[in-house]
Amino acid sequence: MTDGQNPGSAEATAPPAGAETPTSSTPHGNATLASEAPVGDALPNSTDPGLSVPMRTTDLSCFFGKHKAVEDISLAFPEKTVTALIGPSGCGKSTFLRSLNRMHELVPGAYNTGTVLLHDQDVYAKDTDPVAVRRAVGMVFQRPNPFPTKSIADNIWSGPKFNRVKGGKAERDEIVERTLRGAGLWDEVKNRLHAPAGGLSGGQQQRLCIARALAVEPDVLLMDEPCSALDPQSTLRIEDLIRELKDRVTIIIVTHNMQQAARVSDYTGFITIENEGEPGRLIETGLTRDVFGNPTHPRTEAYVTGRFG
Repeated sequence: MTDGQNPGSAEATAPPAGAETPTSSTPHGNATLASEAPVGDALPNSTDPGLSVPMRTTDLSCFFGKHKAVEDISLAFPEKTVTALIGPSGCGKSTFLRSLNRMHELVPGAYNTGTVLLHDQDVYAKDTDPVAVRRAVGMVFQRPNPFPTKSIADNIWSGPKFNRVKGGKAERDEIVERTLRGAGLWDEVKNRLHAPAGGLSGGQQQRLCIARALAVEPDVLLMDEPCSALDPQSTLRIEDLIRELKDRVTIIIVTHNMQQAARVSDYTGFITIENEGEPGRLIETGLTRDVFGNPTHPRTEAYVTGRFG
């Protein structure tokens, strides 16, 4: 959802400049995908003091040296929701995502302007510990990246250990079991917790990576195309897990799979590039059913119907 929108105001309901006015009785997007989207309430008002929004951005721009990759994206991510970021390759979706937990700045010459707030605290403030930010904002990458020679249990315990969580064997075992159950993996690995994680299947490895991210109890979980390297069955298992997890953690997912975005997300943001070499810009955001079924911007309609991208 766009930060600062008020669903009862003219600003919230008016289409972007240059957009065609949609006909509400005749959806012109992808009705098939819209029918797969979760049935949600009206778009929340991010200025409502009663709305819990653990993370938001304001005019966030991302740079690689002199090149601006993403320009002025303002978004709010409500608690217990899944937000999908869609758009063509190279539009800056993953760069934007990595900026949310200060991983973008790890690239030499990379930096941001604008604001990223986590519980109303600026994650880029000089006195903010980036390690603490990454603990509160976990991340799962495109390809499963467990520590292959470490055991399954040691993969889970690595996060709490790095964060100096102390405890005896009983506490460690409880964290490992609770986390693996949360990732839907416990029943499959409970009899081989001390076996190398590299022996798991690709889908199991990705769920182990999700479990590892959950072990430090983050408030927000970033997922960068988490199913791109998985087979269809493993993909559906990860999607089921995403739906289960959103009651515990706010999820932001980048995906090129339109069906996946429709199935798992409550909100969708469409990012694209107008011309080659220009930065990615947020074109439209809203309830997933609306973005896919009745988009307000012609560029969004063209993308979700497969006419470009």
